[in-house]
Amino acid sequence: MLNLRKKAMPLFQYKAVQSDGRFAEGELEAGGRQEAFRQMESRGLRPIRLAERPGVNGVAKASKAPQAEARKTHEKVNGQALPFKLPGGGGSQKVSARMLENFTRLLSSLLAAGVPLSRAMVILCKEAASPAAGAQWKRVHNLVVDGVSLADAMAKSPETFPRVYVAMVEAGETGGFLDVVLAQIADFQAREKEMKSKVMTALLYPVILLVLALGVLVFLLVFFIPRFQSIFAGFGAKLPLITQMIVGTSEVLRSYGLFIVVALAFGGYMIRNWLTSESGRRKWEGLILRAPLVGPLVGQFAMSRFCRMLGTLLGAGVPLINSLNVARRSIGNQALVDAISNSIDRVKEGRPLGPSLGDCRTLFSGATLEMISVAEESGRLDQELVRIANVTEGDLDRQLKMAVALAEPLMLFFIAGFIGTIFIGMVIPIFTLQDHIK
Repeated sequence: MLNLRKKAMPLFQYKAVQSDGRFAEGELEAGGRQEAFRQMESRGLRPIRLAERPGVNGVAKASKAPQAEARKTHEKVNGQALPFKLPGGGGSQKVSARMLENFTRLLSSLLAAGVPLSRAMVILCKEAASPAAGAQWKRVHNLVVDGVSLADAMAKSPETFPRVYVAMVEAGETGGFLDVVLAQIADFQAREKEMKSKVMTALLYPVILLVLALGVLVFLLVFFIPRFQSIFAGFGAKLPLITQMIVGTSEVLRSYGLFIVVALAFGGYMIRNWLTSESGRRKWEGLILRAPLVGPLVGQFAMSRFCRMLGTLLGAGVPLINSLNVARRSIGNQALVDAISNSIDRVKEGRPLGPSLGDCRTLFSGATLEMISVAEESGRLDQELVRIANVTEGDLDRQLKMAVALAEPLMLFFIAGFIGTIFIGMVIPIFTLQDHIK
């Protein structure tokens, strides 16, 4: 009986991270998935992937029934029931950026404390801020328990986990430092949110003025200027050129205002569809890179992200080609990804990394390429890439602060000039009205 029970015991193939950060792969016998997790935990392994072999000792296992039983088992992990049901149709449930940042930072802390990934996901499901977030974390948990990697599980929900997010998680799984990468992702998210908050705060007052100015302009063009025009027409006065332009704009707005609104709405819809397409997104990203002020900032941000990811991967012992393939996905701009792909092909041919990146001048300056080449020759490429990323991010932060500081007075200047032009166009005819009365 004991031999029969041992033969019937399923085999599990696993991939895990050891206490020293190295990968470990192998097989173990267990009565179920939870027992396999307990065995791995007792060996000091942090599970990344655990999958049951399809057959043991020539006996094929049925796939349909165990899947249903496994789904029931997934509802309860380590003796703790999950709080939310998994939506059957994968509906459109929105997870906010704040929820995603909290999820990332807490998952990083749990993994750094040695908590297995499956148990950490159970805790996150219980601590979810909303049912939508809990259902999303539960979906990822079920896929991970089924043997799917964390990055692949997150990639199945692109509305919650962006491409850059998934690429960085994949890098962490590849290098065995998932907790470190998750902490970096949380820091990136916090930094981007802080930068957006600074930009929005600085532009809030000018935007309010712009909206009020447009409202006043529409009121003047639609209601006031026509009456103003009829007064001068009664005196037979000829309006100045600037006033004639304002009056002409008023007539167009009153006659075709509804058509203009419909045309603008239709144009915005078409532009949105174009930007969501593959070719449209590529062209738009290329235009952004060629923009005078925005292009260099986007290029610097992509370069710092690429260098930090590549340096972190190389420092963890991941081969250069694999590190390049993962790090290029963290750039976020498809035009730059294509340029890096060409450089990776040259590295595969045996060329050094520095000269291979020479065609990506949008990303790498001559000085940066020289530093990469020297670091590659001296065997400290990983450290130099991280240092380049730190220096670039500091410089980028200063440039963004300067741009935000200049945006507010520039917008106020344009608004003042815009309103001043309308005011002058209305006041000049009033000064000439006395001559016509005489």
